[in-house]
Amino acid sequence: MLQDKIYVAGHTGLFGSAIIRTLRKAGYCNIITAAHKELDLTDGQATLNFFEKEKPDYVYVAAAKVGGISANSRYMADFAMENLLITCNILFSAHKTGVKKLLYLGSSCIYPRESAQPVKEDYLLTGLPEPTNEGYAIAKIAGVRICDYYMGQYGDSFISCIPANVYGPNDNFNEKNNHVIPALLQRFHNAKKNKLPYVEIWGSGKAEREFLYIDDAAEACLFVMQKYDGPGTINIGMGKTTSISELAKRIKQVVGYNGEIIFDKSKPDGMPKRLLDSSKILNLGWKPKTDLDTGLQREYLWFLNNIEGR
Repeated sequence: MLQDKIYVAGHTGLFGSAIIRTLRKAGYCNIITAAHKELDLTDGQATLNFFEKEKPDYVYVAAAKVGGISANSRYMADFAMENLLITCNILFSAHKTGVKKLLYLGSSCIYPRESAQPVKEDYLLTGLPEPTNEGYAIAKIAGVRICDYYMGQYGDSFISCIPANVYGPNDNFNEKNNHVIPALLQRFHNAKKNKLPYVEIWGSGKAEREFLYIDDAAEACLFVMQKYDGPGTINIGMGKTTSISELAKRIKQVVGYNGEIIFDKSKPDGMPKRLLDSSKILNLGWKPKTDLDTGLQREYLWFLNNIEGR
């Protein structure tokens, strides 16, 4: 029902803001949010108090501490603990207050490093995650499985999905903890502006990632909330990967940079390849709309208007 109260945790971030855009576009008007200064989701009692006061019918859990390879590997304890606290506090509070349905957002990096490709949902916990983001991965794995536990033990309609690498408007351009697309967009833009002869990129460039435009991902979340009720998680992806080398070339073209690209092979690549098997959601009737070049152009325009232009 369009009047149902919906809480989007993490509404200021890339994913949360896109979910709100999608909900409003679909006609949902009773959406509640809480900024960090109003609600610290790592505080269990404060989180429970919020749920008891607001009594949301539906919850999207997009709140998380996120970052790229460098931040994940350097601050392993912080990524593990903060994400575990957020996850446990929200799921516990949702259970205690009788939320009708909850969707928890996982991450494709939680699958084992050596998974066969494309990665099926039941490959989760069949091997070790990529070491450079193990702390974050363990916390997100816990969230996905706890949703199953609540469903199995109490019958709570807590489901989860695992999106591919998302990008788009409202991405994180903080150089200390951003992901590959905003990092490269900003790096190439700065190189163009400062007339630098080359841009240096971590790794060999051979690693492959699956990139999903954020508004497509958000529409998939609404679709899953409406159409999916089973145990276990559900993948959301584009169905193809792009190497970091190819991604860099495309971003170089979008930005209009004319210098060279140099790869620092002494730095880690991370997981060699990550492609999700999204057949489950595709068979339900959802499919992505936005190709990579279009998505990159939209994100770069957003960056120029909102980051560079402020």
